[in-house]
Amino acid sequence: MKITFCVLSLIFSTLCFAQKEFQPKGSEAIETVDGDLDGDKIPEKVIVYNLKDGGELGNIREIQILKKVNGKWTVLEKSKNAILESSAGGMMGDPYQSTTIKNGILIIEHYGGSSWKWENTDKYRFQNGHFELIGYSSSSGRPGDYLTDVDFNLSTGQINYKKEVDNISEYGKSKTETYTKKGIKINLQNRNQKEQRKIILPKTKETVYF
Repeated sequence: MKITFCVLSLIFSTLCFAQKEFQPKGSEAIETVDGDLDGDKIPEKVIVYNLKDGGELGNIREIQILKKVNGKWTVLEKSKNAILESSAGGMMGDPYQSTTIKNGILIIEHYGGSSWKWENTDKYRFQNGHFELIGYSSSSGRPGDYLTDVDFNLSTGQINYKKEVDNISEYGKSKTETYTKKGIKINLQNRNQKEQRKIILPKTKETVYF
């Protein structure tokens, strides 16, 4: 029992040191997850911080991916652009939902709005020396009016778009379209810019924001 307690204490101390060593001054860790992100069978540590610095829409968030090299934690990558600010969810307040790791993919989820709601999911893979966005999905709208779903596979370039309309008199008929747009490169560093990226679908003329 004593040996087990010592081992657990050592592990906890190591994890605390990993966080404190790179933690931005005055920040608060709001989520920590572990998982293998670069395929070497050794778990990385992902920490999301709420910074004391404020942006246009609340406190800025920083995500750090830490990797253990030769027994020492190092920063594999970090970014202040991958997670939205603390008040960017509109009436819903904080839009940040979660960061998870599944099958080596880093997944970040947001949610916001009021009567009109939106949610989106970013999926990143570690490749070419960076965490590159390989998938984006979103849902938005209001029940009784319309709901829009977008699934964008950035690796293949395929966009699946669906708009289900309830209020036909105001918003027209429901629409679907599959379109391929290759060559878009997004990573943790340039993810959320002041102006949203957009693609106008050639068939339906609908605009996909991402």
